[in-house]
Amino acid sequence: MEREAFIWLGLLIIFLVIEIITVGLTSIWLAGGALAALLLNIANLNLMWQISAFFVVSFLLLFFTRPFAVKYINAHHEKTNYEGIIGKIVRVTETVDNLAQTGTAVVGGLEWTARAEKDEDVLEPGTLAKVVSISGVKLIVKKYEEE
Repeated sequence: MEREAFIWLGLLIIFLVIEIITVGLTSIWLAGGALAALLLNIANLNLMWQISAFFVVSFLLLFFTRPFAVKYINAHHEKTNYEGIIGKIVRVTETVDNLAQTGTAVVGGLEWTARAEKDEDVLEPGTLAKVVSISGVKLIVKKYEEE
C-alpha cells in the first residue's frame, strides 16, 4: 500500500473518530472526502486527482446534505426550563430588593430567587413582574405593566 493510501486512511479514521466524539455533524463530510480520495488512490490515480476528489466530495456532501441534516436532526429541539422562563409573567412572593438581597417569585409552581433588573427598583409581594433574563439560579425581573 502506498504512503498516500495510509494518509487517506488515517484522515478517514481521524474524521470518523472526531464525528463519534462530537456527535454534531462536524467532520462527517470530510470523512466522505477522505474515503473518495482513498478509493482513487486504490484505483492508482495520481495525487492531484486524490486531493481534488477530497475537496470536491467534501464540499458537495457539506453543501447538499448539511441543510437536510440540520433541518431534520435538530427538528425536535425543545426549549429548556431556562429558555422557556424568559419573557414569562411571574408573581412576586417576597419583596424584590437588590440592595437588601431579598426577593422570590413563583414560576410554574416553583419558587425562584428573584432580583430586579435595576438596583433602584423594589417590587412588593403580589406584584406582577416579567422575567428578562436568568443569572445563575436567579430570575432577573422588571415590573410588568400591561400594554
